[in-house]
Amino acid sequence: MDALAGLLEGPRARGAFMIRACFDPPWAVRVEDRAPLTVMLMVRGDAWIVPDAGERLRLSAGDLAIARGPDPYTCADDPATPPQAVILPGGECHYPDGRPLGGSMDLGVRTWGGRTDGGAVLLIGTYLVRGEIGGRLLDALPPLLSLPSNGWDNPLTPLLMTEVTRDEPGQEVVLDRLLDLLVITALRAWFAGPRAEPPAWYRALGDPVVGRALRLLQDDPAHPWTVASLAAKAGVSRAALARRFTDLVGEPPMAYLTGWRLAVAADRLRDTDDTLGAIARQVGYGSAFALSTAFKRVYGVSPQEYRKASA
Repeated sequence: MDALAGLLEGPRARGAFMIRACFDPPWAVRVEDRAPLTVMLMVRGDAWIVPDAGERLRLSAGDLAIARGPDPYTCADDPATPPQAVILPGGECHYPDGRPLGGSMDLGVRTWGGRTDGGAVLLIGTYLVRGEIGGRLLDALPPLLSLPSNGWDNPLTPLLMTEVTRDEPGQEVVLDRLLDLLVITALRAWFAGPRAEPPAWYRALGDPVVGRALRLLQDDPAHPWTVASLAAKAGVSRAALARRFTDLVGEPPMAYLTGWRLAVAADRLRDTDDTLGAIARQVGYGSAFALSTAFKRVYGVSPQEYRKASA
């Protein structure tokens, strides 16, 4: 697993919210849906993304923005335009005074706004659930980032524009996978740029010693790793690995391994029907009870409660 693959493990949309938004100025939409990740691709016209805190961002045709939740923001033709609608959790849409929109801005299959041939058109994709491995990715991102059209190679826009308004069997799965591809393509370009600030563990993957140890842990969390066995694989002493790993990653090797194992377990609980015993074996715990105890200590709920809430 290379450094970027390790960071981009996830995102895997499941029933993501995806629409084509079409507007004529003046327009503004307040977003308070608390979604963990939202992608906005400007297809035509211009728009401003205005967070409650932080710098506002202007998008032109071909530009892409990624907003990391749960903080609210406003998307508008101009920062001074007052919101005409508010998007709440679950995709509910209200007027600013709290009255439900009641479908008044629906324009057809996954199309929303003023009119379908409006001067501003955005493709918006929203991940509704924070996956625990994806959480490592989310923690590596700023609240709002952008990629100008000349800063990345994006072949997906025409395909997305075609697929987003189709209404065929399995279409949600198609859109989920296209959204994943769009996010991975965009983040691969962003992490390669000068503005990216990847987390310590991601930077450490470039170290010849610690990177080797991290890849071993990530690729095979079920193995009964010890600091001594990792050090032997990395070709250094136990003390040298422990010191270097902690300095670069910010936590000792076994603490990192515990967090990684539980993150993988959380992902399996959300995305599979595997039994707790099977998941325990997959991530290096000797029994379902041992995994359940560690999981509850870190996440505050039992694995069964976590799976039920995720569903």
